[in-house]
Amino acid sequence: MPPWRLRDFHDDDLDQAISVWDQSREPGEAPPAFPVSEVVSAARSGQPAVVAVVGDQLVGMAVAHIADDRAWISMVALSNRWRDRGIGSALLGELELRLRGLGARRISVLLPADATGATALRNSGYTERADLRYFEKVDHVGASDTGLLTALGGQLMGQRLWQDMAGMETEKRMIERRIVAPLAQPDLAARYGVSPPKAVILFGPPGTGKTSFAKAVAGRLGWPFVEIFPSRLATPGVAMPAALREVFANLNELDAAVVFIDEVEEIAGSRSGIPSDPAHGVTNELLKLIPTFRQHDERLLICATNSVSSLDSAFLRPGRFDYIIPVGPPDEAARKAIWLRYLNGNADNVEVDKLVEASDMFTPADIEFAARKGAQCAFEREIESRRGEPACTDDYLAAIAETRPTLTEAMLDEFSTDIEVRTRL
Repeated sequence: MPPWRLRDFHDDDLDQAISVWDQSREPGEAPPAFPVSEVVSAARSGQPAVVAVVGDQLVGMAVAHIADDRAWISMVALSNRWRDRGIGSALLGELELRLRGLGARRISVLLPADATGATALRNSGYTERADLRYFEKVDHVGASDTGLLTALGGQLMGQRLWQDMAGMETEKRMIERRIVAPLAQPDLAARYGVSPPKAVILFGPPGTGKTSFAKAVAGRLGWPFVEIFPSRLATPGVAMPAALREVFANLNELDAAVVFIDEVEEIAGSRSGIPSDPAHGVTNELLKLIPTFRQHDERLLICATNSVSSLDSAFLRPGRFDYIIPVGPPDEAARKAIWLRYLNGNADNVEVDKLVEASDMFTPADIEFAARKGAQCAFEREIESRRGEPACTDDYLAAIAETRPTLTEAMLDEFSTDIEVRTRL
């Protein structure tokens, strides 16, 4: 007789089962289709689960879940010392008996290539199909998160926000490579020794799209977007440091989140040498909260400022923020792309190059405003004349002339200096 025996899973097997699960996975192995929390939950809820034990020691486990006549095997795990002894095949055979007794007619398994259990499955008569691909979409907001997300004023952003960042190709490319890709593909990043960022600063003149980029990153990752408004932290009877601490404590309850603080200089500006200065307390609190925030997976803090040089030097120290990225005003190519976006299919009736030239010193927000204003002018003319004339070049040029550009030469000079001194990529 073999030195091991098979029996049903018991709740007090939990700790050993997780240990065996950890032992069964090879370093660098792709994540399993079913996470251990889901497997354990199925076993504890009465779904078919079989363990192999030697004395009091659990050395193997197989778990499945069944719906109607279809069953999925979600775990085949073996202790390192007890592999290649037929335990995996025996566990599968015992699990199949239970599944067939419950009416299962088709038993399926999804495993990473060469994962523990693959040999046992082949030996047990399972057909390996190389023509199938496993697709998965993960909702990063569970039912338990919904109420908290609402309380925090958070929301889910659409995937299209990234495509809508028309024209800002230099910034998009940098943010895609440094921020989005490592967070979206953590296993690939780990293979190359890249640590996904946990906190970044976007800086640049007002209206250049820093907030839009933060929302677009959340949309690309599929993570909830939560904005912290420094001005709302000051409430009667609650000190700002305590209010900030409470917000971050609530954020830690979310499974995933992109946390955004605009105009962060309001709570992280350069501190004076006076200890009683109120700015000391809230800045100190934020400095203490960031390292704790960085310890959580699937968390990203994005801070935005118009003047990175106004931030406290301790706040900018490496170790708190992975990158300090400039988001500048659009160049000619970018302005053209932005105009084409807001012309709403009316580009054939407009000399776009004239609009691009006339809107020098405009931010994306300025261009959006002028485009709306030009369209409104044509709309009002149509109401009066009913001649079916679309908005034309002169409508938009008039709107540009009536729009005060956000950017000034002083802003651009400061931004150029900040790029040279503060950028960290």
